[in-house]
This record gives sequence, C-alpha cells and structure tokens, in this order.
Amino acid sequence: MVISDKTVVSIHYTLKDVDGKLLDGSDESEPFTYLHGAGNIVVGLEKALSGKSAGDQLTVEVSPQEGYGEVDSKEIKTVDKSVFRGVDSIQVGMTFNAQSADGSSKSIKVTAIEGDKITIDSNHPLAGITLHFEVQVISIRKATAIEIDHRHAH
Repeated sequence: MVISDKTVVSIHYTLKDVDGKLLDGSDESEPFTYLHGAGNIVVGLEKALSGKSAGDQLTVEVSPQEGYGEVDSKEIKTVDKSVFRGVDSIQVGMTFNAQSADGSSKSIKVTAIEGDKITIDSNHPLAGITLHFEVQVISIRKATAIEIDHRHAH
C-alpha cells in the first residue's frame, strides 16, 4: 500500500531549521499518526509523502509557503498593557492563548515592551522558516469511515 488520500499514516520524524537546530520530532517509542489528505500536516510534507510506502526514508525541505507561511506583518501589533488585565508581570518571550474574532484559539507571543505598550506577534512560531524533515514511514492503512468523517486518525 502507498500513501494516498484517506490513508492513515504513521511516521517517525525530526524537524530542524536551516542551521540544524532541532525544532520538533516524534517520540522514538511512539510514531506520529495522521490522516493523509485531510490537511493535518504541512502541505509540503504531505506532498512529499504521497506515493511513499512503509519502510521508506526521506529527507524533505519545505519552504515557508508550503509550511507555516511567511511572516505576516499584519499579525504583529502593538497594544496597550491594559489588554493583559490580570497578568502580574509581562515579559518578552511570554506566550498567551487568545480568542480570535472567529472564535478559534490563537497563540500570541510578546516580542517587545516599551512602557505601557506591548508588541505581540500572532504568526505561527515556525512562520518564515524553511523546514527540514527527516522522515521514516512506519505504517500505512486505509482510513475508517469515522476517521474520514472526523478528518483525523483515531
């Protein structure tokens, strides 16, 4: 069986940036499992995995456009400190979960503090970064009707 839409795929992977810094990876004892074709992994990696078989190993470079996108300057804003009511001490590097206009949860990071003005960035932490994956395909199986309906592996 090869990886195609509506297959459940288990992989081991490491993710590094262009300098070789480890950004993420699967636990060696438990592979990462996803439903292929459901948009559950970055587009560039999903494209590279299509047609692969269990046992295949590959190195994949994913551009920001096919990864987490370019950095969007509209996602970097300066807000008044009062937005953070109830937070005792705000520091650069802190992250918060905020509710976006559409009701979804979004992670924001404090990038600068000047007096009562706080600069926040709600871009994905890996936006603008070329991603380097080392992947080993562990297993592939046909997705169940429930998995296809729910758009993720169970």
